[in-house]
Amino acid sequence: MKNEFLENRLNINRRHFLGKMTAGIGSVALGSLLVPDLFKGSGDDSDALPLGIPHFAPKAKRVIYLFQNGAPSQYESFEYKPMLNKMAGEELPASIRMGQRLTGMTANQAKFPLVGSHFKFAQYGQSGMWMSELFPNIANIADDLCMIKTMNTEAINHDPALTFMQTGAQQGNRPSMGAWASYGLGSENKNLPAFSVLLSRGKGNGQGVYSKLWTNGFLDSTHQGVVFSSGEEPILYLNDPAGTDRSARRKMLDNLSELNNMAYDDFGDPEIKAKVQQYEMAYRMQTAVPELTDLSKEPDHIIKMYGPECLVPGTFAANCLLARKLSEAGVRFVQLYHQGWDQHGNMVGEMPLQAKDTDRASAALITDLKQRGLLDETLVIWGGEFGRTNYSQGTATKDNYGRDHHPRAYCTFMAGGGVKPGTVYGETDDFGYNIVRDPVHINDFHATVMHLMGLNHEKLTYKHLGRRYRLTDVAGKVIPGLIA
Repeated sequence: MKNEFLENRLNINRRHFLGKMTAGIGSVALGSLLVPDLFKGSGDDSDALPLGIPHFAPKAKRVIYLFQNGAPSQYESFEYKPMLNKMAGEELPASIRMGQRLTGMTANQAKFPLVGSHFKFAQYGQSGMWMSELFPNIANIADDLCMIKTMNTEAINHDPALTFMQTGAQQGNRPSMGAWASYGLGSENKNLPAFSVLLSRGKGNGQGVYSKLWTNGFLDSTHQGVVFSSGEEPILYLNDPAGTDRSARRKMLDNLSELNNMAYDDFGDPEIKAKVQQYEMAYRMQTAVPELTDLSKEPDHIIKMYGPECLVPGTFAANCLLARKLSEAGVRFVQLYHQGWDQHGNMVGEMPLQAKDTDRASAALITDLKQRGLLDETLVIWGGEFGRTNYSQGTATKDNYGRDHHPRAYCTFMAGGGVKPGTVYGETDDFGYNIVRDPVHINDFHATVMHLMGLNHEKLTYKHLGRRYRLTDVAGKVIPGLIA
């Protein structure tokens, strides 16, 4: 009886085998089509997880990061602290400051007079979220927001703080958030880059932005952010030179690819392969980008929602609308930088201008995504690199004042993409100077964003110079209180 059973088990012909294995072979074939590198060897990094697919089910497929470069003051935006108005002009208590580090711009001040906000605050939505009068449109979508009051960082000056917020390290040559997302997940649209960058400038004092903020670092250069320009050419050097047609361009790229492959066979430098991929991407983008960047075809109700500035290339409003189109088309990570938030003085004069530039379009972007059914799978982030001091830099007058850098506690909000809507997370003291509950360090923030995208921040690594690097370096924990 036993021998007969074994004989029947082993008597499997080809038709029977293929019939039993149809689902398995089909799954393998589908996986190789959706993720071309799924079965690519991993070299000596044998414990790395496959690239191109999430580690677990993602809540957010895409990210739009509205970075407010220069650090907007939390006291004039989302952090209501009436104690500062009550004690205006009084010295910052030593028990609150606790000898914490100051910048060179205020460290030698004889006094640190507290200063409250010049602008009125009110509560909005079912959540009762406090908002400044400078942000009426964002206030109207308060119940869509997850407001973090306790972001914190070690960096106290712009360059290291900007770099830290964007790359997870204060020094350069580390991949940015967008580059890590591109490396881990790839693009949803083969005709567009996985990581795009849009720049705008406000009317206030600005801090510069530079390519190291959207760099690929030590990752392949295919993961570097592609910058969109506000000029006649949205992407520089993308168009063919005069006298070159599509077929000639194709022939030239084929010949160039052949030469590069020969060079790769001789030298084995992976950047040679990356260059070939970049040339091919540029060729495909030639047909995709012009239509995508044409905002004039948007319906009137959309233009009205974002404001007339959205038809002016290079404005924050235009970039928000373009970000929606890029995200809708499958770009994995869209990074906006809006400069002008560095109000060391003239807070009363400059802050309203910056708010006017960004308030309407930021709210419109979230509303637009929501009405299209895209907000649930798109994570929108709004915030800067650190916060502002509760005391005045220099002399405060009745009608004006300035604020220095403050890294110990500041505000950032998120919407969509699996975060808890209508939530205020964390709490600072009555002076807004120190965190009293639920801190969120930059490493924690990065870990949580990666988690929302279906990526384990401890497993998404790259071996470089003998060690494995990751966005969160050797720190960071996912914050469950931010996740729906």
